[in-house]
Parts: sequence; structure tokens; C-alpha cells
Amino acid sequence: MHVALRRRVICLFALLAALFLAGVSLPASGADAPNNLPHIVTDHGRHALSVDGKPFLLLGAQVNNSSNWPAMLDQVWPAIAEIQANTVMVPMAWEQVEPVEGKFDFSFLDILVNQARQHQVRLVLLWFGTWKNNGPSYTPSWVKLDNRRFPRVQTRDGKLLDSLSPLAPATLEADRTAFVQFMTHLRQIDGTQHTVIMVQVENESGTYGTDRDYSAAANAQFVEQVPADLLKATGKHAGTWTQVFGRDAAEYFHAWSVAHFIGEVAAAGKAVYPLPMYANAALRDPLHPPPPGSYSTGGPTDNVMFIWKVAAPALDLLGPDIYHRDYAYYTTVLDHYSRPDNPLIVAETGNDQAYARYIFAALGKQGLGFAPFGIDYTGYENWPLGAHKTDADSLEPFAMNNRLLRPMGELIAALSYAGKVWGVSEPEHTHQQTLDLGAWRATVSYGMSQFGSGTPAPGNTPPQGGVLIAEIGKDEYLVTGYHARVDFSSVNAQQHFLLDRVEEGTYDSQGQWHFMRLWNGDETDYGLNFTSVPQILHVKLATY
Repeated sequence: MHVALRRRVICLFALLAALFLAGVSLPASGADAPNNLPHIVTDHGRHALSVDGKPFLLLGAQVNNSSNWPAMLDQVWPAIAEIQANTVMVPMAWEQVEPVEGKFDFSFLDILVNQARQHQVRLVLLWFGTWKNNGPSYTPSWVKLDNRRFPRVQTRDGKLLDSLSPLAPATLEADRTAFVQFMTHLRQIDGTQHTVIMVQVENESGTYGTDRDYSAAANAQFVEQVPADLLKATGKHAGTWTQVFGRDAAEYFHAWSVAHFIGEVAAAGKAVYPLPMYANAALRDPLHPPPPGSYSTGGPTDNVMFIWKVAAPALDLLGPDIYHRDYAYYTTVLDHYSRPDNPLIVAETGNDQAYARYIFAALGKQGLGFAPFGIDYTGYENWPLGAHKTDADSLEPFAMNNRLLRPMGELIAALSYAGKVWGVSEPEHTHQQTLDLGAWRATVSYGMSQFGSGTPAPGNTPPQGGVLIAEIGKDEYLVTGYHARVDFSSVNAQQHFLLDRVEEGTYDSQGQWHFMRLWNGDETDYGLNFTSVPQILHVKLATY
């Protein structure tokens, strides 16, 4: 590597690390809550996940729902090794840890944490409690079979739905008690090692088939005054839900009820062990929003995120579950969930080839993590949302991403926190994109040959391209991707542009850069071309 460039990269990374660590502070909550406890850091609307005091890029893999038993783990770890994830997301079911009320069994948690350490991966645990895909299927039998003590949501015409009511005090108390026991045990076994770096509270909450709960208890609360905190956040004047929110009142009321319930559960768990916590969203169509009741209404969909932020402040973020391959749909969801007040993590996404490219767009939206679903060899497939079959071939597009990004994950996370990362994924119908880098412009084209300018970019069939660019110094950029061409230019049309230096190299497991060769001549005359081969470039731009 060119000595001056190498020194600048090392100095930049050291500076970023120092700035990151300077912003990391965590109020003590017991003897084992030092500053390196996993948590989210936010500064000027940018976010990072801190793990052991360092920025962490979560390259995740979520197992199938019922792979949360000891006998299934032998089918989990080979798939994780194949996809080369650094974090595994595994359900912890309420029925699993409290099959009999008041009697707790955390044997699977102990086994899972120990095996994750052996396989050198981190964990995100998914609390399947009152909600799992809007229903109580993972609650204990003593909960889901007792409608009197744990009532369900009712429709306007009195029909009982599968969803448990978020307004039942007994349901909240029972779920909260179990979650606190779970977090207490987790702290005891992992409070210093931090194998588990984050917890999802409930799963795809909300209700299908109604815009709100119409039980007697819900109807009584619906005509009460809107909570003062929500009025303050929205700038609205006092009144009932209907008076304040009009035709949206029913959905907003239900969102408040669900979010407040989950926020209470999360807050109680954080009181004993303050890991980062989030809720995931079963989405509504962001391009053509359907009426309430036709999607998981009350959950953290894009239109009620502002309510969730007020009702559940203990949650660090709201993460989308994206099971739609279309570029416009996918990137619109990324836009909705990447906000100054909401760190972006793609909590779940499909596990076939079409989804893999979107990791680059997610990182371009300052994403902290990305996790395809159904990553194990238990034989369950969720086609048509995912791949026809989970095997080495179907996992390879995601493995390619992880092989490329994992060694430089800490650097990418730190640069993203500094606002110095751009990323794009290939659309279906547009074959060229332009990125504004300030003094420079990057044009990304798809489907081009490596040699020659040729015709306008034809695109890849199927779409599979993606590019990541990160600023590592003045006029210096890390550039990488797959199935794409990158051309740089100056925004000043009066200046002549040139590539001063293009280094190809690799990052080792410690994040250190190793120079391999210079690109020049054929390799740079027709843009910087990325194929299916993982290649990382350090590029110095200049004018004359």
C-alpha cells in the first residue's frame, strides 16, 4: 500500500474510533453495567451499535421459528457457518421458559449461549410472548386457553380474534413477569461476556381483521382523553381520540395500546439488564397503503411510528421485516425506518437471491444490521416469501456479502456513524444511479462488461448488483460491491478528472488493510468494474 495513503487510513480509523468511544456513555445500572455493555449510540441523527466498546456491523441470520430447541441446533450451526454471519437471531418462546405459571426453565437459553460462544457468533434473542405474528401461539397454554383472564381482541360486531388484547392488565403483568425472569437469567449467565447483544420484544405485534379492540374495556378507554405525552409530541390540543385524530383515531388508539404494552415489558426487562431492545414490524404496503385491519394494525407500521416513539421509549428502535423483492417497495421501507430518531436494522428479510443485494442500500441508509430469515437446515422453507430451498447455493449471495463486509465491519460501522458511507442496490427498471459525494460524483451502472464503454447499461438479469462507497480521507474512498461499474467525476465541470491511485487489497480478521496491487490501464480506463469476485478498492481522486 502507498505509505502516505496507508498512514492516512490508519489515522482516520484511529480518530473515528476515538470519537466513537468518546461518545459512548452508559449510566451505571449495577456492578456489571460498564460502558462496554452493548447499546445504541446516537449523535446528530446518526447511529451506531456499540459492542464491547466498538462499533459493530450486525451481519445477521435468523433461524426458523421452531428451531429454538436443543435438538435443532445441529441443523442451525452448519447454515450459519455457510452464510458466515456474525450474529444469529433465535426465538425465546414464553411457553418454553414458563410452561407452568411461576415455574421457569432456562435450559435452552443456557445451551444456546454456550454453543454460540463455541461457534464465535453473537446472539439476538427474540422474545415470542403475547404477540407472534399478531397471535398468542407462543404463549403458554395457561395463557392462550384462558379467555376470561387473558381476553382477546374483539371486532366491532363482537367477534373474537386470535390476538390478545393489549388492554388486559393480567396479560401485561404475566408477560412482563416472564420477561423480567428471562432478562435476569440472561444477565447472570452473560452479563460480562455479551454473547447476546440485543433483544427483540414480542414479534410482529398488532391485529389483523380490525382497526382496534372493541371490547368493553377498550371502548371505555377510547372515549377518554388522549395521553398528554402524545399531545405534546404531536402539538395537538386536548380531546378524545376521535376529537384529536378524526378518522385515524381507531388505528392510533390501537397503536398506542400495543406500543404502551410492549414498552412496559421492555422497560421492566431493561431495569434488570439494559441491553438494546427493539420491536419488529409486519409492514403495510408503503406504496399503496391499504385500509386498517387488512394489515397488522397497531404494530409499528410506518404511519404510526411517531406513536410508538412516545408510547414505548424503552425501545431503542423499530425494525422492518421486509418480504417484498420489488426495489421501489424495499427502498421505500428503508427510507421510512431510517430516521434521526430511529436506527435502521432490517430485522428480517427474505432468504433468496433477490434480497441479498439490498444490504448495500441498507448500509447506504446508515443501517446497523441486516438479517435474512430462515437460515438453518431443518427443512422448513417459506417460499414464496423466500427461497424454494435453503442450501449452500441459495445462501451463497448472502455469504458473498458477509465474506466481503465482515472483516471491515468495524470500519464501515464507524464511518457510517460519522456520516461517510453511501450505498445503492440495483433497481429492476433503472440501470444507472448517481451518488452525490460532495466534491465528487459517483455513477453506478449495472450489466456492463468489464472492458469498453459499450451501449447504455443494460442491467443484470436478474438484478443482483450493489455498491458501497465510504470516505476514508480527503478525496479518498473505499469502494466495493458486486455486479456493477463505478465511474467517478468532479462536480466542477471546469476541472479535468483523473484517478490518482486505485489500490486493490483485503482486510484481515482484525480489520487491517493489506495491499495487493494497483489497478491501472484496462482495469481503470472503463470505470471500476466489480463482478462476483469479492474485491475492495482504495481510490484516490484528483483533478488537473
